[in-house]
Amino acid sequence: MIIAINEYSDIPIYLQIRNQIVLGISDGRLQPGEQLPTVRGLAEEMGVNSMTVNKAYQLLKQEGYIYTDRRNGAKVREQLNFSPELSEESREALQRVISEAKIRGITKEDFCKICGKFYE
Repeated sequence: MIIAINEYSDIPIYLQIRNQIVLGISDGRLQPGEQLPTVRGLAEEMGVNSMTVNKAYQLLKQEGYIYTDRRNGAKVREQLNFSPELSEESREALQRVISEAKIRGITKEDFCKICGKFYE
């Protein structure tokens, strides 16, 4: 699994890891039931502290994307049972993106086209 981290980003590394894994689940690179790298293994591969990866995995577990057990480590959940509602945090992030698009003069139609490309 390849996770691209931007060391110069304002987004904390644990959130970047979390976001990359969610993206991998969304676009099919990570399949239901697929084994994730161990905390230590991913930390070594990325050159980050294992506590950073552990924090990302704990957040993913709390949000329901993965499950863990002591014998098999972390795996992508087989059944992702979420309500069809965005979380408050996601709504706020979307509002920021929409606001930026408006300021830059992007029309609603063009914005929806851009979103459509990412949704596929």
